[in-house]
Amino acid sequence: QVQLVESGGGSVQAGDSLRLSCAASGHAFSSCTMGWFRQAPGKDRNFVAAISWSGGSTAYADSVKGRFTISRDNAKNTVYLQMNSLKPEDTAAYYCAARYSYTGTYVSSLQHEYRYWGQGTQVTVSS
Repeated sequence: QVQLVESGGGSVQAGDSLRLSCAASGHAFSSCTMGWFRQAPGKDRNFVAAISWSGGSTAYADSVKGRFTISRDNAKNTVYLQMNSLKPEDTAAYYCAARYSYTGTYVSSLQHEYRYWGQGTQVTVSS
């Protein structure tokens, strides 16, 4: 069982930066592939970024490549999403998700593969 709590959201101007955090409870965190997804009002939830449990593999949506960076600290049971050069279209609720993985290099952009989800944190970017 993994419980996830996101934090770090807020209201910022275009071009600003934010760092989201996702704190996980339980000792299984270091065996989990972690992902970030986001959902804008009236739209489907979409993949943003993922990181393997070793931290050695990452994946990003094309829309955030070069601007967002996912990282993790297994000693702190926390995964981060550093968001730079924010745009109004980045406005959404951001969700952290986890899934157990047998390999240290596995990443996934598929929502149905993630078993555990946080409650989300809102990010609002104004122009």
